[in-house]
Amino acid sequence: MDSIQEIELQDCPLCGGAGSLEEEGGWCVYVQCYDCGCHTAALSYNTPEERLEMARRTAQTWNLGKVIYPGPGD
Repeated sequence: MDSIQEIELQDCPLCGGAGSLEEEGGWCVYVQCYDCGCHTAALSYNTPEERLEMARRTAQTWNLGKVIYPGPGD
């Protein structure tokens, strides 16, 4: 099993939905909510070791509630 998929994510800090650790084109990782679409910033990597570290960092950012919401504002 891919070790980044074993990283624990809390529920979405905005809507309480499920988040997913995503990889984009083999160069960056981010977490995105399935329900409301909010996400973390994408963190880039160059090596497999950096990939795991960036996945851990983006999960930590998500779990702290630091997300971007692409929907309409208040």
